[in-house]
Amino acid sequence: MKKLNSEPLPKRREDDILYTVCQMPGFPQDIQGHSRAGLLETTEQYLKDRIERGDKQARFLLGQLCFEEGWYEDALFHFEKVKDEDYQALYQAGVMYYDGLGTQEDQRRGVEFMKRIISSSSHRAKHLKYAAAYNLGRACYEGCGTRHSDEEAERWWLIAADNGNPKASVKAQTVLGMFYSRPPNKHLQKAFFWHSEACGNGSVESQGALGVMYLYGLGIQRNLHSALECLKEAAERGNVYAQGHLVSYYYNRKLYTKAAELAKKIIQYDNVDLLENTEDCLPVYTAKGIAMANFYLARCLHLGLGIKTDTAAAKQYYRKASCVDAEVTSDLQCDVIYGKL
Repeated sequence: MKKLNSEPLPKRREDDILYTVCQMPGFPQDIQGHSRAGLLETTEQYLKDRIERGDKQARFLLGQLCFEEGWYEDALFHFEKVKDEDYQALYQAGVMYYDGLGTQEDQRRGVEFMKRIISSSSHRAKHLKYAAAYNLGRACYEGCGTRHSDEEAERWWLIAADNGNPKASVKAQTVLGMFYSRPPNKHLQKAFFWHSEACGNGSVESQGALGVMYLYGLGIQRNLHSALECLKEAAERGNVYAQGHLVSYYYNRKLYTKAAELAKKIIQYDNVDLLENTEDCLPVYTAKGIAMANFYLARCLHLGLGIKTDTAAAKQYYRKASCVDAEVTSDLQCDVIYGKL
């Protein structure tokens, strides 16, 4: 695994901050037909008025509004003002210092804030503890803000995952599945268990990983029906890693037209970081899916399988596959050389 992303602030409701504030008492009712910019301006002024009247919750809400809009410097200013009384503000400030959002990176301070949440006995910090534990595991794994330790990362992630509790950190459950999938911590049965728990709790990334494990018999008996079911569902939910393996599945079963058609859709993705934000999957796995799609499309074009032969285009897609993920491309090229593909 490479650099992980932070656990988003756990919410008691799924509504965005604008909706939440609009439902508060005294919020102006004459907003029908306002543009988003107009609504933001009204919301910001409403919260500032409440802050002037001593409403500390309004200070957090304004910080969260700024955070969700990407106004990070303003968000951190407001979170800092109330972080000693509001654990949600403390959590968000910790994430921002760790990731360098609106300020220079300060992972030590980020780790310190997460530890304050973990050690708090306040009921107001309770719903944040799983997410804080995930972030501490991330810090230990990356060796940022604290010493690197796979053992400590594993310990924190197990706390955050809480035996598959759907109200715990699903992100930690998925990360444990990845953690146990690769050396030096490889234990495929544990990887399968954690991906299964995370998938059951809604993780599309784990659903894609389960499809691959079923497809190749990794940590579980090979089951093509379950593999196809997981890969198709994850692919439909936007998981590019699953989509890439679905192309491979179609190609290896001589369904060349389906393989080429799906690959053509995948190769349109050119911003891995943007995909990370929309599908909440690690960029390294998204890149693998894109590289696979490029390679298999090149193979189809090269040999005229399910599509008209075009050797010039094939060369272009072979090169693109190598640029996106050289390791995946090298493995697939070896399969070609040894007659496996």
